[in-house]
Amino acid sequence: MFFLKKLFSSKKMVTRIAPSPTGLFHVGTARSALFNYLVAKKYGGEFIVRIEDTDRERSKPEYEKDILDGMEWLGLSWDALYRQSERTDIYTKYLKKLIRSGHAYISKEESKTKPGETVEVVRLKNPGEDVTFTDQIRGEITFNTAELGDFVIAKSLTEPLYHLAVVVDDFEMGVTDVIRGEDHVSNTPRQILIQRALGIKQPKYAHIPLILASDRSKLSKRKGATSITEYRKLGYLPEALVNYLALLGWNPGTEKEVYTLDELVCDFSLEQVQKGGAIFDTQKLNWFNKEHVRGLPHEKLLSLIESALPKRVKELPQYSKERLDKASKVFIERVESLSELTELAEAGEFDYFFDTPKMEAKLSWKDDPIEKSTGNLSGVLERIDVVPENTFTASSVKEAVWDFAGEQGRGSVLWPMRVALSGKDKSPDPFELSEILGKDETSKRLRDAYENRL
Repeated sequence: MFFLKKLFSSKKMVTRIAPSPTGLFHVGTARSALFNYLVAKKYGGEFIVRIEDTDRERSKPEYEKDILDGMEWLGLSWDALYRQSERTDIYTKYLKKLIRSGHAYISKEESKTKPGETVEVVRLKNPGEDVTFTDQIRGEITFNTAELGDFVIAKSLTEPLYHLAVVVDDFEMGVTDVIRGEDHVSNTPRQILIQRALGIKQPKYAHIPLILASDRSKLSKRKGATSITEYRKLGYLPEALVNYLALLGWNPGTEKEVYTLDELVCDFSLEQVQKGGAIFDTQKLNWFNKEHVRGLPHEKLLSLIESALPKRVKELPQYSKERLDKASKVFIERVESLSELTELAEAGEFDYFFDTPKMEAKLSWKDDPIEKSTGNLSGVLERIDVVPENTFTASSVKEAVWDFAGEQGRGSVLWPMRVALSGKDKSPDPFELSEILGKDETSKRLRDAYENRL
């Protein structure tokens, strides 16, 4: 007995995600997939993807591809992949078993879609008993199933419906833990009745909170939800999306927020999943994205920035990898996603980094006469001229100019200096710009502004 108990307790954990390829890979499905992945990997188990494509009219191969591509992009690798459409013979075998044992029967009924025609469906003989199960998140749940009646489990012996197929697949695939959205709680008693009729073991259940819109309604496309593919196109990092989705409904119990996937595997547990719905907050997702962008290795970050810049920017006369490298920090601080970087670059917001700026802002600070502004530019030129080119940094330029700016008035010196370098009234500070542009280009732009405004 001890040996059998030990053998049973050592059974490998198996979780699954079972998306229907009837639409794009939604964030809610992705979060469920993530939770199943984390639990399986934490305990050395297996994570299965099962494509529930028995709805032949609505299931599309392009949607299946979108789901699988999204899973791969998020880093959620699976140990096995199944398609329900390839398992019809298995379902037929179990349906016949239920009919032979008297737990199900074929019922001739009027077609709901074609009035006047008769169809044969398979119904489960429901004993109408109470069904109680322990949910790993919600505790003990009891349903009275009498009101369900003898419910349909198949349109025919070759056309199983959802509840029958799910029960058979979970049993055949050795699924030990069913982790899914709380909207499936009401499906559980039907599935348990089928399990009892077949005499098969019941898996553990955990129903996770739904992802909600800001008004606490269920997140939907109409409420602004987008698919994983759309977030990918918007320039979010997969690491950021995984991190954010993990914290939608789960609290690690610490102050830690930024996680890698491997760290989530170590720390995640169903015991810390909350019961209430989790509100999807795009601003918080943006924060996570920025944090993960900052944490990228420099070469990878530079490559992503370069790929996000439109062709027209890369063709500007002063564009170079070296200049881009120096400006990369400014770019990342300015935007929340790579798509935003692309939009701003398309609009010309970053042209002055790689080309002589167009003077869109006035050179003078507030009510200063132009003569004072040009005189201050001359003073700046004199002071940065003595800074060696090999130590021409933001701090060395600031050190050279700071006392002079204090004497003349900070705004009166730094404003025209910044406008001369960028042409704009909003840009990085002139010291940072000086380091990015280098000594020669900084001096040239200051001199051009001085001479053209005399």
